[in-house]
Amino acid sequence: MAKRAPSAPPSNLPTYRILTGPDDAAFCHRVSDALAFGYELYGSPAAAFNGHNVVVAQAIIWPSLRMPVSVKSRTRERGRKRSR
Repeated sequence: MAKRAPSAPPSNLPTYRILTGPDDAAFCHRVSDALAFGYELYGSPAAAFNGHNVVVAQAIIWPSLRMPVSVKSRTRERGRKRSR
């Protein structure tokens, strides 16, 4: 059985974070550490060249921010009805 994460991240960490840094092993370890801590990836990673090196970014969220699919669908439907 999967271990459930607490409803809020410990140590006053934010529920949404974006990790950025040079595209190197240290950045990969930061992302891996956050995943091991209980965060989940949110969206795709981004990369940009700043003229000297590649800088990467990855958003992560605490699992309690995930909405059930049925709630997302109802919210999306309400938005469509209002826009008509």
